[in-house]
Amino acid sequence: MGVLKRVRRAGWWHAGVRDPESVAEHTMRVAQLAALIAAEEGADPARSAFLALWHDTQETRTGDLPHTVKGYLEKPDPRRITADQTAELPERSRDAVRTAVDEYEAGQSHEALCAGDADKLEMLLQAIEYREVGVHRVEGWIDSALKNLNTTTARDIAQAAITLSPLAWRNR
Repeated sequence: MGVLKRVRRAGWWHAGVRDPESVAEHTMRVAQLAALIAAEEGADPARSAFLALWHDTQETRTGDLPHTVKGYLEKPDPRRITADQTAELPERSRDAVRTAVDEYEAGQSHEALCAGDADKLEMLLQAIEYREVGVHRVEGWIDSALKNLNTTTARDIAQAAITLSPLAWRNR
């Protein structure tokens, strides 16, 4: 898991971010957002946060692949990578992680929808934060997130985020 602290979110380099957030930094906020979205949506916050914690762990094997690779590479199978990553774990831990990744990837449960929205919402928030410090060309990330959110709560947070400064809380 320590590798996730060193793997950088590669898509941000395309926007000119010299030192983009790590996958671990992204994952931390995704898990927090997933819990909050789930709480508001009547889903299980702990389960949603747990799914979010495991959603990008496969990038320890592949790195963070930006969406621009789609025309050149097939998306790696998260379930297959997770099976390899967890092969030596004790059975209960192995099953817990594999089940979480499978549930997230299936995107069928209310908790998985909340975790998926948290992933998109975190990207939107990061784009806004980068824009606030002078990074240009982040609108594609914002637009992509906005059109792919499923829950009312995530859409409401996104609308608030695009109208407020990330540091608005300091003016209270």
